[in-house]
Amino acid sequence: MELRDIEIFLTLAEELHFGRTAERLHLSVARVSQAIKKQERLIGVELFMRNSRNVRLTPVGEQLRDDLRELHSGLTQSLERARLAARGKTGTLRISLFPANLQELRRYWETFRTRHPQWELRLRMSAYADPFAQLRNREADILVTWLPVEEPDLTVGPLLFAEPRVLAVAVDHVLAKRSSASLEAVSDYQHVATESVPDYWFDRYLPELTPKGRRIHRADLVGNIEDIFMHTAMGETVSLFPVHVSWYYPRPDIVYLPVTDMDALPYGLVWLSEAENDRIRAFAQVVRDLGPLPG
Repeated sequence: MELRDIEIFLTLAEELHFGRTAERLHLSVARVSQAIKKQERLIGVELFMRNSRNVRLTPVGEQLRDDLRELHSGLTQSLERARLAARGKTGTLRISLFPANLQELRRYWETFRTRHPQWELRLRMSAYADPFAQLRNREADILVTWLPVEEPDLTVGPLLFAEPRVLAVAVDHVLAKRSSASLEAVSDYQHVATESVPDYWFDRYLPELTPKGRRIHRADLVGNIEDIFMHTAMGETVSLFPVHVSWYYPRPDIVYLPVTDMDALPYGLVWLSEAENDRIRAFAQVVRDLGPLPG
């Protein structure tokens, strides 16, 4: 079994969803399915029970997952250390981000690299589903996300920035002719939702109720920002964003309206408390020294 096939198996064993596995590994769903079928033919037994509604491990699949997990972790760490050593590096700091304003955050990345040339900095965009799992699974060292985060096993670090909100609507939506929007007014329209996230955390991004107590309807589940744009452009939903999204994602089929009655959305650093190390502390110190972006 090749290393990539092992990675596909272990990721599917965790996600129990072919689509999310493919998205996480930047593969097609067909490639994931082919890899699993190949492994099942090699072993001679099904590793997953799947139907149109769910995917779950068989007893043999559970045993293989447990046997391979530690082996895969040790092997990938060894390969990573060798790769870093060849480049004169002693470690990697992996940062996963929800915000897309990488250019505005560039001063933090560059300062960290200048201060700590012995470490590699690796950035990636975060998936929306189960956002804190990547910290708990040790796939990322730091998550940049909106606050508050109130998880007992996670540490919240310094603030990076706070931004006002905009509402994205289809270019032919009835709201598109307005110059601004209010949370109260948009409760008449459906919004997107995501799964496997703490209620309090998502409620900070999209409140359950308007200031006057009207329920805000949440509709289609999304896994990434492209899903949000699709539902919005089709006129199926309207979508709240921090304002930087309107700068980084201008689209001919979407209009962004300033939202007048919401507080700025803060973003900060979060990491797994028990995994805190010198690299995490060093990056947090860079953010403290430079301070948050101007509002």
